[in-house]
Amino acid sequence: MFGERALVHRCHRHKERNVTDLLPERDRPRVLGRIRGAWALTDAGEAEQMLERLATELERSWPDAAASLREGMAETLTLMGLGITGKLAKTLSSTNACESMIEIVRCTQRNVKCWQDGDMRKRWTAAGMLQAEQQFRRIIGYSDLAKLVIAIERRHLTQASPDTTERSKDTPSAAALATV
Repeated sequence: MFGERALVHRCHRHKERNVTDLLPERDRPRVLGRIRGAWALTDAGEAEQMLERLATELERSWPDAAASLREGMAETLTLMGLGITGKLAKTLSSTNACESMIEIVRCTQRNVKCWQDGDMRKRWTAAGMLQAEQQFRRIIGYSDLAKLVIAIERRHLTQASPDTTERSKDTPSAAALATV
């Protein structure tokens, strides 16, 4: 539906790990604190400036860490830019829930010794996802999911080209769907 305009949010835990793994032990807590401090803000522009300042400082001594921080930096601020805060933002800032499901699927697929075709892979993947579903819990901050949908739609509509505006008139708005 969104194609090239789809929003991407990068996992904060992975970004922290990628950056701090390139630093000496003595510098890790300080840098990690500054990264988390930027992500704790509510203004995406201000947070990006703080992260860019940190990357500039790291550039002198640890250029690989600076490059890692800059890579996808704006994508670590996607939720902040949408105005999503609190428990939902904390939950969606990590890919741990997705990774847990993927690991259960892998574990389920380990039982197969001879793959016959792509359909068999799909069936075993579905079986693994059904197994993982038993461990699913309600998303922390789920009550704010409607706000997320509305924020995404609002952003999409403000960036829509003239030809997509016609199509959006025929489809129900996310705000209407969120209240159903």
